[in-house]
Amino acid sequence: MKSLQTNCNAVKKFDTIKTNQFWLLGIASSLIAIHLSLTSRQDGNLFALSILFWLATSFFVWQKRHSLNLESSLYSSIFGFIIIAIILLRSLAAPSWSFLGLFPLISGLGFSLIASGFKGLIQYRQELILLFFFKIPHILLTPIIDISALTAKFATYILWYLGFEASVQGFNVVLPQGSVLVYSPCAGFDGILDLIRLSVVFLILFPLQGIKKRIFVLVSSMVIAFVTNGFRVALMAILTAAQNQQAFEYWHTGKGSLIFSMISTAIFGAFYYLLLLQENATTKILNPKTLDGEHQ
Repeated sequence: MKSLQTNCNAVKKFDTIKTNQFWLLGIASSLIAIHLSLTSRQDGNLFALSILFWLATSFFVWQKRHSLNLESSLYSSIFGFIIIAIILLRSLAAPSWSFLGLFPLISGLGFSLIASGFKGLIQYRQELILLFFFKIPHILLTPIIDISALTAKFATYILWYLGFEASVQGFNVVLPQGSVLVYSPCAGFDGILDLIRLSVVFLILFPLQGIKKRIFVLVSSMVIAFVTNGFRVALMAILTAAQNQQAFEYWHTGKGSLIFSMISTAIFGAFYYLLLLQENATTKILNPKTLDGEHQ
């Protein structure tokens, strides 16, 4: 009789967990669908980025689904539902760029509280870090940091090194035949934050061992983005001096600007891949094994 009661309790517990998982899946799917719907109406690049981040976040949660502790207190659940309710109500109005950037982290936090409570938030640290870097650094740092002067100086140095008679005056890169103004949107800070975001995705998806390597990756992403944009500004200064307005517009606001973003992304991707190869090679040297798994 006692054994039968134990089995019944186990079945009830399993059914409860199963029901909770279905509810959580429904909540998560709805939040993701709402955010994708909102971003699709605003910006194609933001929509594509949203898909990438939600896929990565969902992948991490799915990987650990069997080890997650899905027990939340009443107060944690209420607080989580309040957070989600605020997000949903705000979604009814015309969403701003900042709101769309905050949406993933705030909704992810609310979902985590509903699923596992305050004590269980640590289980979702990777996912919450990922959602934080979706757009929040851009929202917080872009209005207060301007690297226009630094970018203008670096672009001038590139031109000088290539043999041009270039000088810098404030935010202007000056050549004898003309000058180009480096203002905040063209200074490359957004590109730096974009590559930092990509580095965080790589570090979570394909982790490297040691804090020094991770810091090195983050710093390298900033340098790659800054240097690449410096060459772009230098090119635009040359085109301005040549009075080639059509080519200038192409590299300034046209597809040319995207080409430099692709170049910096490709360089960083190759750089990170080499780091992974180096780490794998080091691991094999420290732990040599034959193909059948036996030590040599």
